[in-house]
Amino acid sequence: MLETISVKNIALIDELSLDFNAHLNVLSGETGAGKSILIGALSFLLGGKVTADIIRTGAAEAAVSGTFYLANTHPEAAAWLDERGIEPENNRILLRRTLKENGRGGIWIQDTQVSRAELEEFTSFLVDIHGQHDHQSLFKTAEHRRFLDSYAGILDEVRAFSLLYTRLAEIKAKLETIGRSEKERTERADYLAFVIDEIDNARLQPDEDEVLEAEETKLCQYEKLYEQVETLQNLCTQEQGIVPQLKKLQHISDSVAAIDPAVQEYAERIENAYYEMQDIGEFFSSYLSKLVFDPDRLEQVQERLSFINKLKKKYGATIKDILAYRESAQSELDSLGESEQDKTALEKEVPALEAKLFAAGTALSQKRKAAAADLQQNIQTTLTRLGMPKVIFTVQVTAAEPNGNKQTAGLYGFDSVEFLISTNPGEPVKPLNKIASGGELSRVMLALKTVLTAADEADTLVFDEIDTGIGGEVARTVAEHLKRLSDNKQILCITHLAVIAAAADTHIKILKIQSEHTSRTSAQQIDGEARIEEIARMLAGDEVSAASRIHAKELLSRQGSIG
Repeated sequence: MLETISVKNIALIDELSLDFNAHLNVLSGETGAGKSILIGALSFLLGGKVTADIIRTGAAEAAVSGTFYLANTHPEAAAWLDERGIEPENNRILLRRTLKENGRGGIWIQDTQVSRAELEEFTSFLVDIHGQHDHQSLFKTAEHRRFLDSYAGILDEVRAFSLLYTRLAEIKAKLETIGRSEKERTERADYLAFVIDEIDNARLQPDEDEVLEAEETKLCQYEKLYEQVETLQNLCTQEQGIVPQLKKLQHISDSVAAIDPAVQEYAERIENAYYEMQDIGEFFSSYLSKLVFDPDRLEQVQERLSFINKLKKKYGATIKDILAYRESAQSELDSLGESEQDKTALEKEVPALEAKLFAAGTALSQKRKAAAADLQQNIQTTLTRLGMPKVIFTVQVTAAEPNGNKQTAGLYGFDSVEFLISTNPGEPVKPLNKIASGGELSRVMLALKTVLTAADEADTLVFDEIDTGIGGEVARTVAEHLKRLSDNKQILCITHLAVIAAAADTHIKILKIQSEHTSRTSAQQIDGEARIEEIARMLAGDEVSAASRIHAKELLSRQGSIG
């Protein structure tokens, strides 16, 4: 879960720090105060794409950092960190990200610098943001199958199916290679042997092309190089050059130092400069004496580079790619030599595997369809309670088209899974990402997260203005759902509704502070009278009244927030 966040120089925020609890955290404030700016800063911390426009006017750099507590329910996140040698401290991970005016920045997980893509990949295990920003994992159709399988409790069966599928695919690939006609196999083997011999005979060395290109540049510009080195040597060693002049300076400074020791330090520096320049002059003299133009060597270098470039056109863009191609050719050549005995054994294994795969895939399809109907009903019921009574929510499980008399399989079974929805009567169901309304989006996500909470590893869910277009009984139901969801998940929610704000375990008020020349966004956790005042404002608008304060106290009292 997200424990703390510190933001500096993001949009209207100059600097602020906030602490969050493990349950329901609500952010409220007047329109335009900067609530979504804070969510944008969090999205930036999680690896979202941004431009330098987010940097506060007049600042040179934006920075956001945050501390996450990793519970034992994050095996994928723990494995990700372990692969990169990143160790949590007391089960906590510090994320930091900066951005400069020139568009460059830095990203760190603990003390390890990472790329934006790596940051985004890691934080996808920790946080989902729903609303106007990214991290909407439920919009990814590929994830729908995983959510349904988790809901159905068949993840282990799916993994077992994947192992069978992979084994069968490997065997068929080997059989395809072995089963080529003798002529095709011979022709392929001859070609692969030619490739291996050609690359081996080339005796390529790592980075050889770079070394040769540097040598070619030196040989092609020999005259210019010789002329400039000769000039350097002359400037150092001729009678009026630097070295003789420094020698004179040395004698004079030694004489001065003998009279006044106060200049001894400078005399020694002149002496050091003399020996340093003398050494430089000797180096260039030696370098010049060995500088020889060899037209034969230039021809050899250019011929070798031309040969390497021909190999690159055939086998890869770099020497590393060419050598990798050679290894791949060797591997394929070895596989062409599989014995007939191996072929017979593999052919016997295929029918047994296909039978197991068909039985396993059929069982998965049946369980998915049964679970889909149940999941569909639960989500539709939840959406109705959330103020979307006309909604039609569908969990579509579609089997792949048969290939001849065989069922087509994929790595996870025979089925593709997609969540579809229609929010208006008479409209056909569509993919989730076709929903236009932000409020509808958020409520769909809330329903899905409520039903599928056990299937999602992310501990922190962020809802940006989930209350758009709702009120009354629906708003109360949304508040109840958020509260219930926060028993198992950390919730961060931007809201305009007092009933949702009153349900919060932590209430953070966002406010815009304006002066004659500047505007800035600030945030602070509120409780007691300050919270009553904010709830009253949310109820009544700008003009807080005695009645709205009484109503605010009643709302908070119902939630157990005040005595």
